[in-house]
Amino acid sequence: MILLLSILAGILVSAGIFLILRRSLVKIILGFALLTHAANLIIFTSGKITPGKAAFIKKGSESLSEPFADPVPQALILTAIVISFGITAFALVLFKKAYKATGSDDIDDYNTTDSIKHNI
Repeated sequence: MILLLSILAGILVSAGIFLILRRSLVKIILGFALLTHAANLIIFTSGKITPGKAAFIKKGSESLSEPFADPVPQALILTAIVISFGITAFALVLFKKAYKATGSDDIDDYNTTDSIKHNI
């Protein structure tokens, strides 16, 4: 299972980098989204997938009994999901403003100021 998730994370990283290197702003945003999903999978697989119990200490005992799931990667993934959602939402709003200003989603059109419609 860990091998399958590692291969999937590698595919997501390579697809994300491929999309980031494109000229279209929409493809760049999708590439960043794929990279965040790959980062979540990498964190998940590094936390040792344990098909065990939740990480709670039973009443009356002093420590956890094996096997238990590590809660730290789960908390990191939750935090990464919230951060990636915020970054994606910000990037989409920024793309909408840039598209409204230039009328194009091509990155090369942002190098010149001749085609900017001054009605932002």
